[in-house]
Amino acid sequence: MKKAQLNDILKKLEEDELYYGDFGKQFLSNSNIGTLLTDPLMLHQPQPANPNLVKGAYFHTLVLEPEKLNRYKIIEARTRNNNEYKALTNPEICLLQHEADMLQALNETLMANETAKGLIRDIDVEYEIPGLIELAGEWWKCKTDIKNNTQGIIVDLKTSGDITRFEQSARNYNYDSQAFIYSSYFNMDFIFLVIDKKTKKIGIFDCSPQFLERGKFKVEEAAEQYRLYYKDQSFDPKNYFISKTL
Repeated sequence: MKKAQLNDILKKLEEDELYYGDFGKQFLSNSNIGTLLTDPLMLHQPQPANPNLVKGAYFHTLVLEPEKLNRYKIIEARTRNNNEYKALTNPEICLLQHEADMLQALNETLMANETAKGLIRDIDVEYEIPGLIELAGEWWKCKTDIKNNTQGIIVDLKTSGDITRFEQSARNYNYDSQAFIYSSYFNMDFIFLVIDKKTKKIGIFDCSPQFLERGKFKVEEAAEQYRLYYKDQSFDPKNYFISKTL
């Protein structure tokens, strides 16, 4: 890919509507890893609306781009099952006021911690920077939360239901492949800044060579699956089966 073409694509990927829309879907991303490794035929299929995704997006906007919070609707309701909520939101998913308050409390906890605040609000930081890199023969897009140029690191912001289990979550949710893709593109160390939604404990997790190597393996395996299912004209998905030794 020529530099001018790459720069044009990166400029477009700055826009969330293009990054997450049809334009961005011409490239693979870490969010495709799980699907490609477990159920490749479901790649790019519409997913049911999920309140947790809305809460996660709101939290990232709150911390990184608070000027964009007006894109979210917040409802004064205790649950999503009552008629008041349904009348105001159907069919979209909106934040409940107590959820927004909880996320604001997490933001305040982060900003009260000097180390966490330094990672987020350092002298030279950039937010939501897109990238595009060829790995394992395919093009992968990414968009970093925080590019901390002062400290020379990429910071990914996560919330956790149980920070003591984050190491296991990192494996289950393919944070290893995320770290590999992002660190490969930006050529910077990658860390996770995590806050527990219940206890408000803060954790900073860096990435070992073994963690990144596991991520590299997932990227290679996912790329192989992608080529098999979507580029190999001779392949018939009906004839595919899983083969493992127990």
